Amino acid sequence: MIYYVYDGTFDGLLTCIYEAFYRRENPDDIVPMDKLEENFLIQKLFINTDTEKSAKVYRTIEEKISVESLKRVFYAYLSELPKSGRNILKYLRLGFKIGRSIDDNLANDVVRTIDKISNKVTREKHLFLGILRFKMLENDILYAALEPEYNIVGLLAPHFSNRMSNENWIIHDVKRNVAAFYNKKEWVIRDFTIEDRLVLHEDEEEYEEMWQAYYKHMAIESRKNLRLKKNNMPMKYWKHLVEI
Repeated sequence: MIYYVYDGTFDGLLTCIYEAFYRRENPDDIVPMDKLEENFLIQKLFINTDTEKSAKVYRTIEEKISVESLKRVFYAYLSELPKSGRNILKYLRLGFKIGRSIDDNLANDVVRTIDKISNKVTREKHLFLGILRFKMLENDILYAALEPEYNIVGLLAPHFSNRMSNENWIIHDVKRNVAAFYNKKEWVIRDFTIEDRLVLHEDEEEYEEMWQAYYKHMAIESRKNLRLKKNNMPMKYWKHLVEI
């Protein structure tokens, strides 16, 4: 078995796609370096990221397939699911053959797989647009922690840079130790870990208590339905909600 191994970036993945087509190879998988498991049956081929090659693949997807297909590929990459690299390669091989009609071909296993993964990432992104909770820190920076199933911090940042353009904020994926930082002008994604306990603004605890009291007051006791609540918002998302 041949595995292409890359640095984990989207440019790295697209470079692997370029090399697979250029070399006329069909790797059994395309794996980020940090997800590679040792197996003596695997022949590992390390692919160095080349932004010129990745840009060519990027443009080719837009021109020969569609912008929507490029989005689906990007979302499948963000899913970080096993075999996502292999599925993306298969999807693009088909897309380069049949063009824009690929996403209508849901009878194809690979197209259906990419479609399902893309939809799952999209649903989680929209969920967090509604439930992300910010806390005011002592230095007047708004901080929000989350632990999403998929790597969606970069999908959330554009929304909050528009909605909260006059604030400094951090959206921190504590599961992946990565965060989006915004400084009232632009946002960037960086590796980020918190070594010490966060110090909240002096008014933050009072605001949280007021919000919890409001949430409790508005709830109708006779209409509480824990099962429905869990179905609409799985418990894995409750940890960082102030009101729960």
